[in-house]
Amino acid sequence: MINKTKSAITYFIADLHLCENRPDITACFLRFLKDDAIEAEKLYILGDLFEAWVGDDDDSPYLKTIADALTKLSQIGTKIYFIHGNRDFLLGKSYAKKAKMQLLPEIETIELYGQTVVIMHGDTLCTRDINYQVFRKKSRSWWWQTAVKSLPLFIRKKMAANYRKQSAAATAVKSQEIMDVTESEVVTCLEQYQSQLLIHGHTHRPAVHEIMANGENAQRIVLGDWYEQGAWLKVTPESIELLNHPLV
Repeated sequence: MINKTKSAITYFIADLHLCENRPDITACFLRFLKDDAIEAEKLYILGDLFEAWVGDDDDSPYLKTIADALTKLSQIGTKIYFIHGNRDFLLGKSYAKKAKMQLLPEIETIELYGQTVVIMHGDTLCTRDINYQVFRKKSRSWWWQTAVKSLPLFIRKKMAANYRKQSAAATAVKSQEIMDVTESEVVTCLEQYQSQLLIHGHTHRPAVHEIMANGENAQRIVLGDWYEQGAWLKVTPESIELLNHPLV
């Protein structure tokens, strides 16, 4: 490992939806790793790093490129953590090991410069999206994942493509309210973990929301997606900033 002095910086990203047919997003992500994350102590990836994940046995050159870039960042001392999203929940220990990422549970609490913070992808907060929650429960079951992983890789890729089409069609007719978080779930989560700060992605609506939890002022920070720009949250002991960068 190459030793490099790290600044007191932690980055959070989510919803990149990396795929081969969006080289602009890929290039922006690789630049972020090389130019920004290189200075950080830690990088948290809060789900949907990839547009789809059909299994760790997919050994495409593209996925290797991403793993190699993350490995390089890890080798110079930046710790990388990953929470599954709704698109890449099948990403397993094998690929995480290749990319030098530490897998975290779907809800995790961390100590961030003296503050207890709850981090997650965020899809579990969208309780009004009942159809999605039904699918989520099924797709996280051991029997469903075992059945899917037993299928040939080319079939899994076709299934993922079909699911993306179905998801896009369903999203097009859902109201914005249904697809956003349920505020009471946010408060319940913060109170369960005795925290005043929640960081998540999933909704693609970057913002800092002021709320009340545990009888005190609290915040919910939503990470941005990478469809039209690079987006990340930069946290230091002195500041919290939602930042973005052009894709090209």
